[in-house]
Amino acid sequence: METNEQRNTDERTARALVQRSHQGPRDMVLTTGHPRPEPGPGEYLIRVGAAGVNFADVMQTRGTYADGPRAPYVAGFEAAGEIVGVGPDVADPLPLGTRVIGTGPGAFAQYTTMPAAGVLPVPAGWSDAEALGMVLNWATALAALKPLGGVEAGETVLVHAAAGGVGQAAVRLARHYGARVVATASPAKHDTVKALGADEVLDGRRPDLAEEITRLTGGVDLVLESVGRATFGASLAVTKPFTGRVVVFGAASGDAALTTHDLVFTHRVQVKGLHIGALAAEVPSLYRSLIAEIEALVAAGVYPPGSPLVHPLADGPAVLESLEAGLTSGKHALDPWR
Repeated sequence: METNEQRNTDERTARALVQRSHQGPRDMVLTTGHPRPEPGPGEYLIRVGAAGVNFADVMQTRGTYADGPRAPYVAGFEAAGEIVGVGPDVADPLPLGTRVIGTGPGAFAQYTTMPAAGVLPVPAGWSDAEALGMVLNWATALAALKPLGGVEAGETVLVHAAAGGVGQAAVRLARHYGARVVATASPAKHDTVKALGADEVLDGRRPDLAEEITRLTGGVDLVLESVGRATFGASLAVTKPFTGRVVVFGAASGDAALTTHDLVFTHRVQVKGLHIGALAAEVPSLYRSLIAEIEALVAAGVYPPGSPLVHPLADGPAVLESLEAGLTSGKHALDPWR
């Protein structure tokens, strides 16, 4: 329980994880007394209840995330919490005290700011931690499957890194839309992915991955590709010619190359890129439709409350190192008040 003295201190300063260089998560340090941010035009000030951990956070610590923050910076960009302040020029602001989920810089802290236009109320009865992933993991999976991937009932979908935050959402959604799901994950995570409804789960590192997927499916209609170099060749090889689609939204194992020669003579497939933040900024009407569908999925019980593993804020660097090494499963979160 916080004392009045602690609460008064929190009004001016905050605990935060600061990334000091681009040498990776080990150069992220917990600071106290960090100046509390002020909401700018069109922003809310959020008292963070839980901050989501994503692979993009790892990339930012290495300086490999396009247009990412330059060190030093307060890390993190996904959070859920309580609105405690409203900046100027917010049209029809939500009341103070409303609990919301959204994105904004510096989420690994007790306070952060978020663009008001991009937040969603935390569903009734859900904790802040349970709402994490709604505007990132689930929105990415839904965009990859529906407007970009055009998935139809009866099609076969290949989901890489299926034990991760986006991967788990994608398996659930693909099954909901009537697709057959082939997934990849490390062997220790196969039971987790099977429990989500995947029809087949394979080790993404097996050398005959493309051959085995082709044997099982005869070719897939849609690939959700987030691993990059380690699986990209297999993804292209197993996708059905001309009608097959590959949606790329990550490269956890490094970048992969694709040439015009490949597309004309070897892999005659449709390749589409996805960055959910860019989609929200550049095609806001499409993003709003995704959010509306997510809210409908919540109401229908298709999208259940999340169950992230929540760590104290000080454990953030170790969590990111585990994520970078491929040792995590599901969603992870940080509690800035622990």
